[in-house]
Amino acid sequence: MNHPSTLALVHTSATLVPVFQKLCAEHLPGVNVFNIADDSLIRDVIARNTLTPQNARRVAGHIASAESAGADYIMVTCSSIGPAVEASAPFTAVPVLRVDQPMADEAVRTGKRIGVIATLPTTLDPTADLVERRADTAGREVRIEARLCEGAFDALMSGDAATHDSMVSKALRALSREVDVIVLAQASMARVVDTLAEEEKRIPILASPPLAMRYLAGIFAPGERGNKK
Repeated sequence: MNHPSTLALVHTSATLVPVFQKLCAEHLPGVNVFNIADDSLIRDVIARNTLTPQNARRVAGHIASAESAGADYIMVTCSSIGPAVEASAPFTAVPVLRVDQPMADEAVRTGKRIGVIATLPTTLDPTADLVERRADTAGREVRIEARLCEGAFDALMSGDAATHDSMVSKALRALSREVDVIVLAQASMARVVDTLAEEEKRIPILASPPLAMRYLAGIFAPGERGNKK
């Protein structure tokens, strides 16, 4: 069987395109990559505080478009629409991956007490649910400690990054005393981890983009670091 050569990335924010472009250049040299971005999806999910059936159908439409455009493999980079991604996969002729699955699998391998932290409830619940289901698939018992940094996202959107970072940093320090590993439900929080003192990084703190890329590297270039389903 030939290995895939074209990867489609489906985003809910155009700001993620350069982030993943850099990661693809690092982890997937020689792979053809194209992007589909629709930021109206995440705006509607946040406004309605849920993923509606209408938006789930739109997600499925973007995945179908990516397949029609020639993708051998599709990854959706937003955790908030994860359930729609999984629902679309059985109807797609090529593999479909939600960006946070490799992160969830790594967390399950790392410890029994797993912290999940987010600044949006629409991202917290799908991520915690995914970790629980991946633990069931792996036959492992885990305990999830989910924490919402309420108000942090609004601060970030209003231009107050300092308040956002302070709230996330405080939550990370507190949660790290209670769990074996922490999962960042939003990749936007990863830069806050870099501001923590080394002694505060007492446990692994996982972000989805780099783990997803290492996973894909094992699929597009077998023999490199990665884990297949």
